[in-house]
Amino acid sequence: MPKEYDAIIIGAGPAGSTCAAFLGQKGHKVLLVDKEKFPRDKTCGDAISGSLKTQEALNLTPLVKKKTHAEVHRVVFSAPNGKVIDIPFNSVGYVCRRQIYDNLIFEKAKQHVDVLQEFTVTDLVMEGKYVRGIKGKTYKGVEVEIKGNVVVGADGAHSIVARKTGSINTDPKHTITAVRAYYKNVKNVTDAIELHFLNEIIPGYFWIFPVGDNSVNVGIGMVVDDFKKKDWKMTDKMFDVIQNSPLFKERFADAKLEEGTVKGWTLPVGSTRRNAHGNGYILLGDAAGLIDPFTGEGISNAMQSGQIAAKWIEEAINANNFSEGFLEQYEDNVWNVLGHKLEMSYKMQKLGRRKFLVNLVVNKVHKNQDIRDTLRTMLDSTEERKNLTSKMFYLKLLFS
Repeated sequence: MPKEYDAIIIGAGPAGSTCAAFLGQKGHKVLLVDKEKFPRDKTCGDAISGSLKTQEALNLTPLVKKKTHAEVHRVVFSAPNGKVIDIPFNSVGYVCRRQIYDNLIFEKAKQHVDVLQEFTVTDLVMEGKYVRGIKGKTYKGVEVEIKGNVVVGADGAHSIVARKTGSINTDPKHTITAVRAYYKNVKNVTDAIELHFLNEIIPGYFWIFPVGDNSVNVGIGMVVDDFKKKDWKMTDKMFDVIQNSPLFKERFADAKLEEGTVKGWTLPVGSTRRNAHGNGYILLGDAAGLIDPFTGEGISNAMQSGQIAAKWIEEAINANNFSEGFLEQYEDNVWNVLGHKLEMSYKMQKLGRRKFLVNLVVNKVHKNQDIRDTLRTMLDSTEERKNLTSKMFYLKLLFS
């Protein structure tokens, strides 16, 4: 193990392992640490969409196809009034359990970098105003201090890097709380991801995502600020929907809950820009609050942030400049790439809070092929998605 690394990456999930893989392939000295031992489970919806370019750049797609997964070609929406629409994607997406998917990226990174598993980071090493490394304990309880030019926080919603540098942001208006479970033998599962805006759940939604091997990822998500106003528990409501909703009661009649898979978590979403850099450190993925505010999907943005981070860490190494001012270019780059999409997704999240608008859109799409084609284009194009927040779009819907 070198005395000092070019980069120390905390968290070996999609963001951290992606960053490590790209840096390691360029020959940089990188240490990747994680508190768990891989493969490990991670509570998530498991959907992978916009990361496909990054996935392809790492040559992961052939590996994913060899593992248990689902290819998805459509999205199904249902409105509070019970109407259901089915919109095809223009390109394929994937759903893969995190225990499988994360391990594929981790193994890719492991080929090129040093790895410490079952390592708990307890503090950051500071030199003046700069983060210069990490302190932690091995699985044997041995205390270790490791130096690095830049520390990368890819350690999720409760990132120690974000906490120690004062970059944590837990605003309940920009955080989602969710619960998920895995079921087998659910009826009528297709090549679609399903988002259901049910009367009893709005302003949240219920999802069903196929994950392969006759299994689905099922859950409920809602903005924390809204959930605080509810008088029910999220897990109870999920089971109530599964057992009693007219849309799902029959579909789950013979389904079997996979033991131990009911888990909750919080998702810092990209409906606001959080600080993701400082002297000697940057934040990636969930630690940077890059989760999609509408779908709750974070894997794709995490991987893209990891790829962008690798580029700017290399620039910082070449310039021997790890200052806040220099690393700000990383954060700006991330928001130039993802910011517009996150902004539009936030507007779609707010649209999904209004029963009248959801019912209107779904009713019109159900009846009108032209509107269905328009919505399909919007789902694939961030630029076209602007129309979902345009008053003119809804006037056209009303009179179509």
